[in-house]
Amino acid sequence: MSGADSDLTRILNVLNQSSTLVNHLGLSDSITLEGLLNLVVNSVVGIVPGSCAVLYLYDASRESFVLESRAAAGERLVRPGLEPAPPRPQGLGWRAINRQRRVLLEEEPDLDLPLQRQREGAITGAAFPLIVARRVVGVLYVYLYEPRSFTPIEIFALENFANQAAMAVYHARQAERAREAIWRRDEELMRLRRAGLLISSRPRLEDTLETILKMALEVTNAEYGSFRLVDASGKYLLPSVVIGKSIHSQEAEKLPIDAGSVTGWVALHRQPLCISDVTEDPWAKMYSPLDPGLEIRAELAVPLIGASGRVEGVLNLESPNPGTFSEEDSRLVQALANQAVIAIQEVKLLDALQELTEKLLTEPCPKVLHYLVSVACHLLNAATAAIWLLEGESLRLAASLEGHQHVERLPLNSSLIGRAVLYREVVISTNLPEEAWFFRPELARQQGWQRALVVPLIEHHQSAKAIGAFAVYSTQQDPGHFIESDWDKKVLTILARYAVLAVESAERQEAIRAAHERQMLSETFAALGDVAANLLHQMNNKIGIIPVKIESIQEKSRSILEKDAYLARNLEEIKETTRNALNALRESLILLHPIQPGPVSILACVQGALRSLSLPSGIEVSLINLENLPWVVASEPNLRLVFQNLIENACEVLGGKGKIEISGHLEGQWVEVRVTDNGPGIPPEIQDRIFELHFSNHKPSHIGFGLWWVKTLMTRLGGSVKVRSHPMQGTSFYLRLPVASESKEDSGEA
Repeated sequence: MSGADSDLTRILNVLNQSSTLVNHLGLSDSITLEGLLNLVVNSVVGIVPGSCAVLYLYDASRESFVLESRAAAGERLVRPGLEPAPPRPQGLGWRAINRQRRVLLEEEPDLDLPLQRQREGAITGAAFPLIVARRVVGVLYVYLYEPRSFTPIEIFALENFANQAAMAVYHARQAERAREAIWRRDEELMRLRRAGLLISSRPRLEDTLETILKMALEVTNAEYGSFRLVDASGKYLLPSVVIGKSIHSQEAEKLPIDAGSVTGWVALHRQPLCISDVTEDPWAKMYSPLDPGLEIRAELAVPLIGASGRVEGVLNLESPNPGTFSEEDSRLVQALANQAVIAIQEVKLLDALQELTEKLLTEPCPKVLHYLVSVACHLLNAATAAIWLLEGESLRLAASLEGHQHVERLPLNSSLIGRAVLYREVVISTNLPEEAWFFRPELARQQGWQRALVVPLIEHHQSAKAIGAFAVYSTQQDPGHFIESDWDKKVLTILARYAVLAVESAERQEAIRAAHERQMLSETFAALGDVAANLLHQMNNKIGIIPVKIESIQEKSRSILEKDAYLARNLEEIKETTRNALNALRESLILLHPIQPGPVSILACVQGALRSLSLPSGIEVSLINLENLPWVVASEPNLRLVFQNLIENACEVLGGKGKIEISGHLEGQWVEVRVTDNGPGIPPEIQDRIFELHFSNHKPSHIGFGLWWVKTLMTRLGGSVKVRSHPMQGTSFYLRLPVASESKEDSGEA
């Protein structure tokens, strides 16, 4: 191997070794930038005989060398301990920086060696800039003490060393920045974690905000601070918490949300402001001091923006020193502001839920549902809200915010609300006027509704059936976009659960009331049954003998009766009338006896009721889906009598001309039958009274008790009856009966 090849091999080995160390910079604490720079200068001296090497880092932002970064090897100092001279202003290094390439002294006739190097015996020199991404980060100086020039191999090696040194500097600075960022992030996370712990331990909102404000003052070195929260009108910012070293007036004025003040501007534009000096334009005219006696120069204001986009308030920090706050302070305070927003939202939600719990225990279901829609609008910054409950194949409006028009009934299978019920999932719309599934798009355009969030009302028991839906609507003027927020979905889902609780509680109370009523009726009718049996026995003894006596008279006085047709005819009529009266009494009193329920066909009972009635020719009766219904637990004579009363009542209301529709469907373990007429409807003020014993708007039915008897029989059968009616829109009676475990056909009793 020749000498040149040997030198090249040695140089490549040194380059490979230094490259490996550069690549591992930052991965090990044992490999530092200072160590690598010393390795570079020592390697230079090792591969360039008779040389010394000096390396300086360069700060491009200040356009100056970092003198304390100096690394050197191979120097021949004339006077040991002499302080090394810094780079000359117009020397080799500066020329290499300006040109961003190597500079050889022998190629620069206007340059000389530094005087110190001349005294040491240096013959020539060179400067190699350390360049990364077109930015100079340092300079490598190499001086020769031998009377010769740098060889091409040496220049090649030195340029590579300069590149490696540049990469070492770049990696080291990146690693240092990363460490500083990690440290700052750890500090921020620790502060935020501390804030979270402190927030969760404070029972009152004011205590929580005060804790956050103190922390913000601590981390930013501010001297004064305040929380201003938006009032109920949404137009003003009211002081909630104010902290400062020498604030004399704790009652700061309320500020309108407009561009007239720094705080109002932040709330209006929903953007933070970091102001170095409030005495400069345009801030001088906008600044509103916490205390007129304070001299404030720097201000940092951050909006409190909720998950739905609603501005809850502004966190404001102030300092008498200009330039106090940095962008890093702004980011940290924004994180603390987010904690404040969470606290505000949680307090509002908890307060609402606490009041809801009280209302669930004391208020009827309709009032609870109406309170829920108002709470939803308040918490979610919505224009209006509504709750629908499932009834058959449609949805009935159960509650809505006053002042907004909603459809009273929606189809289940072709409406936006119905989709939430059918699929039991959250439904979102961002453009209601153009929404294909929205039932009345013109209603959305009329009232300015733009967005909707709908959650289903899911029962709590195992079936998890959807019984309705809870919807909130937002207008174009609303600042927030609640549909983009998981928090809003969570809040509305929680409120929907309370709506379900209200409905289920009402149903349970109704079931308890119905059970109590059934027990009372059972006891009453048991006593009446005994009285009826005794009365029927007495009537049979007293009146039942009349036909027997008349038959005896007819037998003994046959000749007389043959001559007197009038007497014969009257005796016969008295006999038949007495028998009919006893039969009618027997049929009526038998209804007072205990009921023996069993599997009954709805269709058979309805058809039997129709056969027993003489319907006017102008009455049209339609039977829908009754043949597909399962059999129910009831008593056939009693249930037939229920339908007979309802049909007869409808005929009277219709005045002998109109339509009656009897339909049914299965709901879990219940069958619901609806008897509807297209008559004038029942006035709202008397709907709660129509089932009373002594109330009747029409002449009594053949039993004499009308709708009271319908309700009584349904209660005794273990079912229920409800009425819904709208003026000029007809009346519907809803009968509910439990499904029989087996039909008569199944048991062989048909």
